[in-house]
Amino acid sequence: MNRLWTSACEFVAQPLREAREEQLQHLASDQGRNLDSQTIVMLVSVAVLLSLQYYFVSSGSSPLEAPIKACLEECFAYFPALRYDDGGKLSRLGYWSVGNFVLYVAIPAIVVLGIFRQPLSQFGLKLRGWHQNWWVYLAFYLLLLPAVVLASRWHSFQSKYPFYHLDPAELPGPRFYVWELFYALQFVSLEFFFRGYMIQAGKKRLGPYVIFVMTVPYCMIHFGKPVQETLGAIVAGILLGFMALKTRSIWLGAGLHIAVAWTMDALAVWRS
Repeated sequence: MNRLWTSACEFVAQPLREAREEQLQHLASDQGRNLDSQTIVMLVSVAVLLSLQYYFVSSGSSPLEAPIKACLEECFAYFPALRYDDGGKLSRLGYWSVGNFVLYVAIPAIVVLGIFRQPLSQFGLKLRGWHQNWWVYLAFYLLLLPAVVLASRWHSFQSKYPFYHLDPAELPGPRFYVWELFYALQFVSLEFFFRGYMIQAGKKRLGPYVIFVMTVPYCMIHFGKPVQETLGAIVAGILLGFMALKTRSIWLGAGLHIAVAWTMDALAVWRS
């Protein structure tokens, strides 16, 4: 039992210790004694991109919204199964997902490649060893599952999910399942932005504290959702931030996010 407890403590302490050591080495270097331009660019760009996301993607007031929706509908028209009227739900939600991808992935990737001059693999997109510690994410899912099942019974969650709203007794059609793929893309974008871009760009200057710096805006993007989910985002942000720091990968974090979201949507549809 003592050996198991020691192993668990070391599992948690090791990445935090390494991040702290890397921070101290950086601060003691010639580069660390100067203003850290990478951390400044990351924090300012995060503030700008989150502002753009709120005003031009979530609010749906962008001048690009109409042409992007029209383009999406043209793409859907190539598939006979998607040629039916859903009141514009899929194109509207597709615009939200595509907008998040541009702001959370495309622009930060340009910053990483063009300004930081570093490969994207160092910002959570590495493929080698991406599956390490998979059991931790599975354990997270199994621990969350009872809470998800319980939450699916609450009216506040049933009125919010799925985002692709179905009328009572309406069965999901092909457009619903396409939306779920857009939904998954959105979570990959979210993980790259918070657990890839923010964590990896700020860890040299901020060390292990970068996890908690990242958690603040991550919690705030949940404002407007049920309070239980917003408070849960604080815990999820810290845990996923820790795992991203440890594994230097976002893929299993994105997979966990997608699995929880799809489970919630499935339960919401089932209960309706």
